[in-house]
This record gives sequence, structure tokens and C-alpha cells, in this order.
Amino acid sequence: MSGLVNVLVIVAVIALVVVRQCSAQRISGDRRWWVLPAVLLVMAVREPGLIDPHHRMASVAVLGAELAVGLLMGAAWAWTSRVWRAEDGSLWSRGTKATVLVWTGGLALRAALYGVAAVLGVHQGSPALMAALAATLLVRGGLLAWRAAAIPASYGGLAAGVPIRPAGKEHV
Repeated sequence: MSGLVNVLVIVAVIALVVVRQCSAQRISGDRRWWVLPAVLLVMAVREPGLIDPHHRMASVAVLGAELAVGLLMGAAWAWTSRVWRAEDGSLWSRGTKATVLVWTGGLALRAALYGVAAVLGVHQGSPALMAALAATLLVRGGLLAWRAAAIPASYGGLAAGVPIRPAGKEHV
């Protein structure tokens, strides 16, 4: 794929994630939260330029730092998001003001890493950014799914679709 297509994919994913983060978003129980990060990771690994062939060690170090920032940002993003169960039993999440700080800090760290890479002469292409974004989304999705699963169902079994029978009137 061309660099322009990669940039467009990255911008589209970031726009989708930011728009979804700014409003309450229903957490589905379909357990496919890992699909988008997996697709991004596959795209990143398949593209040439993930590692700068002229500066291999420095490139690997910068990529490792980029992935570490992505993992930390995903974890912080998930922990600063509010997760709750609605009265109908559905699970929801929404970013908080702290989430905005996480995003701002993460972008600043990534800009600093890009600057360090430029000073070292390391060429960082869009595959490194895609890999870091995949790490961010994977950790965030996994932690949100884990946090949502820990929230008890409201109204006993009603949220799970199990009818509640009055005590003493057992069905045989």
C-alpha cells in the first residue's frame, strides 16, 4: 500500500476513535474488540519501513519506545474512561477529562519520539505509527472489556434476560 493510503487509514481510525470517545458508547458483548487493532497490526507488519534499514538498532529502540507509549496510553485511556451499566442492563463507556489529558500527553510523547528519531537520523514511516495505534487500541479494548465484565448485572438476572419469579412460586 502507498504511504498516502496508510496515512488516510491512520487519520480515519483516529477520527473514528476520537469521535466515539467524546460520546457515550455502548460496549457490545460480541468480543470483537481486538479486530481493528489486529488489522492495523497486520497492515503495519506487511509494509516496508517498519524498521529503518540504515539505522536498525536506533530504529528498533524508537519503535520499542513508540510501542511502550502506545501500551501505556491504551491502559491509561481505559482506566480514565467511565464504565457503567444502564438500567436496561447494557454496558456503556465514555471518556472523562482525564482521558483528554491522557490523549494530550500521549501525543506529546509521540511527537517527542518523532523528534528524537529525526535527530538520530531514523526514518519513521506510517507502519510504526500504525503498530503503536494498534497497541493502544488493543490494550484499551481489552481493559474496557475486562472492566465491563466485572460490573454486576442490575436487577438480578433481568439484565441477562432471565425472568425473575416471585419467591415460593417455583416452576416445575
